[in-house]
Amino acid sequence: MQKLSRAFFQQPTLKVAEALIGKQLIKQHDGETIVGKIVETEAYIGPEDRAAHTYGGRRTKRNETMFGEAGHAYVYIIYGIHHCINCVTVGPNAPEGVLLRAVEPIAGLESMAQRRFQRSYEMLTTAQRRQLTNGPGKLGQAFGITRDKYNGHDLQSESLYISDGDDAAISVATSPRVGIDASGEAKHYPWRFFAKDHAYVSKRPKAKAD
Repeated sequence: MQKLSRAFFQQPTLKVAEALIGKQLIKQHDGETIVGKIVETEAYIGPEDRAAHTYGGRRTKRNETMFGEAGHAYVYIIYGIHHCINCVTVGPNAPEGVLLRAVEPIAGLESMAQRRFQRSYEMLTTAQRRQLTNGPGKLGQAFGITRDKYNGHDLQSESLYISDGDDAAISVATSPRVGIDASGEAKHYPWRFFAKDHAYVSKRPKAKAD
């Protein structure tokens, strides 16, 4: 698979968030390759986006990576335990990015199972298999992505990067983002992209009332 170029991440954030659906997140460590097909993302458009960590131009030690070069990983921790990986987009001093919310496990299933459930993949129930990577914190845990090791990581490296996916057609749907109820009107923006009807998407969109 061809690694995504720096130019891919320098595009407008919404375009990157949608284009990432179907691409593959790949981590290589200690002779093992772990692969997941990206099936859900969320765009965060910096200073104008009340849901973004950089809303209002806020610049801190925590989010400094967001102000750097596109194509780097911004990893942050939520609830004190869950590590979430984002791709920095656009370019220096345009602190925007895309959260990788969920992937479909492709390779490295044993490692994922051990990190998530401390048991072999064969021993997992059907429900546990679906829970491997169907959320940003779960993805981070399954891949062994932590803030101390991967925040600021260049996604042009060989150890953690994103590649083209296969040629399978994917129907991409949109919805408001998840878990940002305190962000005012931003909670309604349709900036979540996901593979329609995919088993590893973290949250099903609510059905519209008749």
